[in-house]
Amino acid sequence: MPRLAVVLLTFALVVVFALLVSVVAGALARLDGATYPAALMRAATAFAAVLTLAAALAGALAQFIS
Repeated sequence: MPRLAVVLLTFALVVVFALLVSVVAGALARLDGATYPAALMRAATAFAAVLTLAAALAGALAQFIS
């Protein structure tokens, strides 16, 4: 499998996982009694956190993969 395909599939998987985490975070915030804007902010924060963690992990692993 070409390297570009692996990178694109991994990126798509990370984005889908980030979306799932953000939906769960928003739903849990809403169940906790947060308003819709507050729940949306928590979901956005969770989405950004997952993408940031994935980018940091990719940066750390890039030193070993070449």
